Amino acid sequence: MRNEGDIKGAIQQYGKLYHLNPCDLHNLYNYTCALSQLGLNDSCYKYLYKYIEMDTSTTILIEPDFLTIRNDQRWNEFENKLISMINIKFNNPYKNIQYAKALWKLSALDQAYFNEIGIAGRKVGMNSSVQRALWKFKYMINKENQKELSDLIGKNGWPKISEVGTEAAEAAFLIIQHSDLDMQKRYIYILKEQCEQKEANWLHYALLYDRIQTAENKPQKYGTQSRYNENTNNLELFPLEDETKVNEWRNEVGLELLAGYPQKN
Repeated sequence: MRNEGDIKGAIQQYGKLYHLNPCDLHNLYNYTCALSQLGLNDSCYKYLYKYIEMDTSTTILIEPDFLTIRNDQRWNEFENKLISMINIKFNNPYKNIQYAKALWKLSALDQAYFNEIGIAGRKVGMNSSVQRALWKFKYMINKENQKELSDLIGKNGWPKISEVGTEAAEAAFLIIQHSDLDMQKRYIYILKEQCEQKEANWLHYALLYDRIQTAENKPQKYGTQSRYNENTNNLELFPLEDETKVNEWRNEVGLELLAGYPQKN
């Protein structure tokens, strides 16, 4: 129901399941997400506090469905409580809390509204006026994210895993991956340097490198980018830089081997 936009119906079902089994974390999490989506902030916070007592993690802080309750005056208190619990559980993993907070929000914004765009495509039609409007809205969010990230990096430097944690550091990659070519090229070498210092994820570097290559109509190195072939109605890889080395390179960045290509013995 929720995946098709019937939030009220989903809330009713989640509520029934919760009363049958209050300890079902998966259902409880989905319940709070749906409550936030419908703007039922009081109930959402009530069950979120129950949830974090059972599962203390940063998942909530990067969840796009909680963008609604982020605008509630209670968010700051809730976020600080959760961070305090995480610090106790994981021995103070964040050296720059304010930077991490900003990046968590950017991550949530970056991942927001893809489900709604999918619903519009299924119910109204791909490339319909409704879906196109949602994509334009999404593009506006992305542009704001990119500006804010650039400002944050200019003020704080590149977000290192040791300073802001894995999820916040990943937010920088996501936003740059969804940016224009100029921004991608501006940060690709910084990302590589951070990977070499174990402050970023080599997988992110591989994805961004290939994205830049294919955008410039050049062969990709790691085989991470695909395109739709209208003649065969299938996804296919963009051309590879070296088919004999692609799996060696993929292995170096932690990617699974590509089937059908040579493997290094």
